[in-house]
Amino acid sequence: MELDSRIFIAGHRGLVGSAITKNLQNKGYGNLILKSRSELDLLDFTALESMFQSLKPEYIFLCAAKVGGIVANNTYRADFIYENLMIQNHIISLAYKYGVKKLLFLGSSCIYPKNAPQPMQEDCLLTSPLEYTNEPYAIAKIAGMKMCEAFNLQYKTNFVSVMPTNLYGENDNFDLETSHVLPALIRKFHEAKMQGKKEVVIWGSGNPRREFLYSEDMAEACVYVMQNIDFCDLIQGKQEIRNTHLNLGFGSDISIRELALLIQEIIGFKGELIFDSSKPDGTFQKLMDSSKLFSLGWKPKVQLAEGINKTYKWYLQNEAE
Repeated sequence: MELDSRIFIAGHRGLVGSAITKNLQNKGYGNLILKSRSELDLLDFTALESMFQSLKPEYIFLCAAKVGGIVANNTYRADFIYENLMIQNHIISLAYKYGVKKLLFLGSSCIYPKNAPQPMQEDCLLTSPLEYTNEPYAIAKIAGMKMCEAFNLQYKTNFVSVMPTNLYGENDNFDLETSHVLPALIRKFHEAKMQGKKEVVIWGSGNPRREFLYSEDMAEACVYVMQNIDFCDLIQGKQEIRNTHLNLGFGSDISIRELALLIQEIIGFKGELIFDSSKPDGTFQKLMDSSKLFSLGWKPKVQLAEGINKTYKWYLQNEAE
C-alpha cells in the first residue's frame, strides 16, 4: 500500500473508521475515499458500484456496520442482520469484481460461541451456539468473514478479516439505548455527577468480564495488517484452510464492576453504585486469544485507564451538554 494508493474507508465517521482514517492521514496517506451516508448509501448497490467504477479503490477497510449494545441488538434483530449482510455483500462482491488489491473486513468478538473456552482462539468459531441477544449481528459478521475466506479460496483474492474485541474511544456512541457498556457508563457517571445524583444504576450483576481495546490501538493494528499481513500468511501450515481470521484484542479483561469503579473514579462521581441483577448480563466472559496477531508483530500500547481518560476528555469536548 503506497502513500498515493486509492483507499476506501467504508464507515469512516464511526468509532472504527474514524480511528483508521486518522491513523492513515497521520502516516501520510493522502488519497483516501471518504463518503458520508448522505453521499453514498452502502445499502444501494447501484450507487456503490458507480463509486467503484469512477474512483477505482485499490484498498478497502470495511468498517461500516450497524452496531449497538445488548438492548439494540436484541430489539432491532431484523435490522442488524439485514443491514450488515447487505453492506458487506455489496462491498466484498464489488471488491472482487473491480480487482481491489486488498480488503480488510472487521468483525466482532460476538462471533464466538456463548460458552467458548477462554481465552477464545480463532478455531473455536462455529463450535457451539451463539449468545442469543446478539445472534443476528454475529451471524452477519460470521457470514462476512466466511465470504472473504471463500472468495480468497475460489478467486485468489486477498481479503483479510480481523475480529476486534470491545472497542472504545473518540467518536464512540454514547446513546444510552444503543451504546456499548463503556461509553454508556461514561455518560451515566458524567450526568449523575453534573445533576448531583446520589446513585447510578448499572444493568446486570457486574460480574461478567469484558476485554477492551482503545480505538487508536485498533487502528494501528488494522493498518499494520493491511501493510504487512496477507491471506497467504494466514494459511501457511494449515492442513485445513478454515477460520483464517485474526483476533484483535488487548490480552486481558476486567469485570463490569471493576470497570464501573474505574470510570467512577476517573469522572469523580461520589455517589453509590447499584447493580440491577434483574437485567441481562449477556455472555459471562469474552476474552480473546490474540497470540496469532501478536506473533506477527503487533501488540497494543494504551492501558485501559489511559484510554478511558482520553475518551472522557473527547466526550466532554464533543458530546457532553
